[in-house]
Amino acid sequence: MIIQTGMRTDIPAFYSEWLCNRIKEGYVMVRNPYQPQQVTRYTFSPSVVDLIAFCSKNPAPMLSHMDLLKTYGMYWFVTITPYGKEIEPLVPDVETVIDTFRQLAEITGPDSMGWRYDPIFLNETYTPEVHIQKFTQIAQALEGYTHTCVISFIDLYQKVRRNFPEAQAVPKEKRLSLGKTMIQIAAAHGMKVYPCGEGTELACYGADCNGCMTQETYEKALHTTLDIPKKQPLRKECACFMGNDIGAYNTCLHGCKYCYANYDTKTVRQNYALHDPKSPFLIGNLKADDKIHQADQKSWIDGQLVLKFD
Repeated sequence: MIIQTGMRTDIPAFYSEWLCNRIKEGYVMVRNPYQPQQVTRYTFSPSVVDLIAFCSKNPAPMLSHMDLLKTYGMYWFVTITPYGKEIEPLVPDVETVIDTFRQLAEITGPDSMGWRYDPIFLNETYTPEVHIQKFTQIAQALEGYTHTCVISFIDLYQKVRRNFPEAQAVPKEKRLSLGKTMIQIAAAHGMKVYPCGEGTELACYGADCNGCMTQETYEKALHTTLDIPKKQPLRKECACFMGNDIGAYNTCLHGCKYCYANYDTKTVRQNYALHDPKSPFLIGNLKADDKIHQADQKSWIDGQLVLKFD
């Protein structure tokens, strides 16, 4: 099965000690974000967990713990964008994250690495010309370290509108122009562009619009095929298979203005104060009225074919 760590928060950046403790102890407890009394217990073992997926803006804290992960498959999506501290207050500078990305790729190999350049928004500072310039610089720096670049344009969820009221949707003509140019730049540096939740409007320019966290993504990382149970994708816009997320909303400390996973900074601070690295839960601990369900887990590796990729 697939364990996902990064759709609700950035575990490598802020909770690496907790994650290491969970791997060492062999299990993790996860609250249902919509029914908090419903708790799922996942076993952490390479016998039933085929791959751990990460989405992070700062994976550096995990670099010293990679030995713990060596018996698992891994896929790392690392977000590297050109925004300053006024937009991403606690995200390290671009050069630092690029260096971390390269170090991870040296350990895992480029098939287990993906660069995310998202979300893309436009204003007086971050014009189309600035995006193209910065995108080119990052693509040059990551050449040979990944074959995958994921892009998406800002989605104005209710949380985003509240925390980033000046944000505006990117018009279609700008999306097409920027997307086309980014696809060409990425290709020049050995990368395929995968638009995230953008439909098929960039397919005519060479983008792969089938999803960025698909079964094929994980099979490339594992270099083998997977027999994944057929499930409906979480979003109609793509065929991504997200996996079972062990994170929690309202816990990411990066403070990005465009964040969809945080309600506000006050809630994040309150939750972080309840974090115990020794707890089986990311936030808090077991409660008397919790209803615990042991996840039904098994390996999906079928062992029938070893895939070879360029």
